[in-house]
Amino acid sequence: MLGYYNNLSSKVYDIDKYIGLPFGDVEFYSDRLASCEGNVLEPGVGTGRILIPLLEKGLKVDGFDVSEEMLEICRNNCENRGLHPKLFEGNMESFSLDTEYEAIIVPTGTFLLLHKREDSLSALRNFYNHLSDGGKLILDVFLQTDLTVSNASIRTWELQNDEIITLESKVVEVDFINQYTISHNRYEKWNNGQLTQSELERFPLRWYGVEEFKMILEQVGFRDIIISADYKYGEYPTDSTQTITFEAIANK
Repeated sequence: MLGYYNNLSSKVYDIDKYIGLPFGDVEFYSDRLASCEGNVLEPGVGTGRILIPLLEKGLKVDGFDVSEEMLEICRNNCENRGLHPKLFEGNMESFSLDTEYEAIIVPTGTFLLLHKREDSLSALRNFYNHLSDGGKLILDVFLQTDLTVSNASIRTWELQNDEIITLESKVVEVDFINQYTISHNRYEKWNNGQLTQSELERFPLRWYGVEEFKMILEQVGFRDIIISADYKYGEYPTDSTQTITFEAIANK
């Protein structure tokens, strides 16, 4: 079945983007949340790469993910560090909680997995409704610069006991009208030359223009929107390869 972040892909994510791996985002989010005394929510929490450093800084962060496999790794990573946050399975567009959050964060482009426009709009409205008045949304996006169909790339990770995991990835669909791509990722686990496990992942990614996404946030009701490039606060992007972060205030 075509899904994303199942068993093998979740393991690869945890190996490839391990806790403490510096991208600049942990420091940026820590700085932007430094004055936050209330509850913080991270949708698409993954394996806890952002969550755990924030918890260790004393922030009160809950997290959820659509992937139970990712959540299991996240729980283990937290428990190994003596951390016990509230973690649960859920979707960005439909989660429903009684808690009002002072901040909601979606780092690393995770929001782009909502490739259908109606789902992304529902998620932004849901974030807005779960924020307190004056609460902030901080969210990363990036542009897609390689839209070549069928060119495959291959990566390999070495595990213990002579095991390796390989990943063959290629874009199979580009929808320019609706602004998303679909990639097929084939994960394979090998032991001494024998294939022991395989997994096929259907991986969607949406893209937005910078000013387009700002207008969408404004239409939802957000205000005081600050756009940053490569985790340099307030520096407007100048290059298509930069990570773009939006910080917006819920105006209620």
